Amino acid sequence: MELLAHAVNNFNGVVIGPAQLPTDPAEFRARLDASIAQWRADGRQVIWMEAPLDRAALIPLAVEAGFGFHHSQESYLMMTLLLQEGAFVPYYATHYIGAGGVVINSRQEILVVCERFRSNNRPYYKLPGGALHPGEHLVDGVIREVREETGVEAKFETLACFRHWHGYRYGKSDMYFVCRLSPISETIVMDTHEIEECFWMPVAEYLESELVGLFNRRIVRAALNNPGIPSVWVEGYSNPATHEFFFPEE
Repeated sequence: MELLAHAVNNFNGVVIGPAQLPTDPAEFRARLDASIAQWRADGRQVIWMEAPLDRAALIPLAVEAGFGFHHSQESYLMMTLLLQEGAFVPYYATHYIGAGGVVINSRQEILVVCERFRSNNRPYYKLPGGALHPGEHLVDGVIREVREETGVEAKFETLACFRHWHGYRYGKSDMYFVCRLSPISETIVMDTHEIEECFWMPVAEYLESELVGLFNRRIVRAALNNPGIPSVWVEGYSNPATHEFFFPEE
């Protein structure tokens, strides 16, 4: 019986080629059984199988053979089968990454927003910000979020602090970075779909307002009271598109 098309990775695991998976379920199951037996005899650790949407009919057969779900994206489901007891399978992505911008103008006013969708009718003033897009750097993401929510163009200055907490969306954890920015423009063009209010508020008023949560007051104070960490280029990395660094001022 011909084995399924595959490669062996650096960890002695088998990676089945998704494009070469049979389309006929009966052929797939027969070749899968033969492949599992051979790879187990060869001492392989784990089988990774990416099932594309056009091979979705194969998923129940893989489950019958002992595979479990590892993660999924819009176009595929990744499945794994341990061939050796105790073999290590790394987790898929475990965190969301977000960024908020402390944008303060020359009049000591801070840019604030009140979200349209919130848990109660009471207004709650927070920083503009949100989740980073896949492949997006932190600096680019916070500038984009400020622009999208408020219409204000801003320049990144420093990374002030960050928060790490658990039990976020779909049971994942969350890391939220707070960045100090300076405004390039001050005219507000609010995103009316997500934001109910957006305006410049005196910093002193923001820090004392009952409509501002403790977390937001503390992170704004952190941005005001410490120099923060700038974004820097590190010589020797040939592809800046994949790296972003933050170091203290020397």
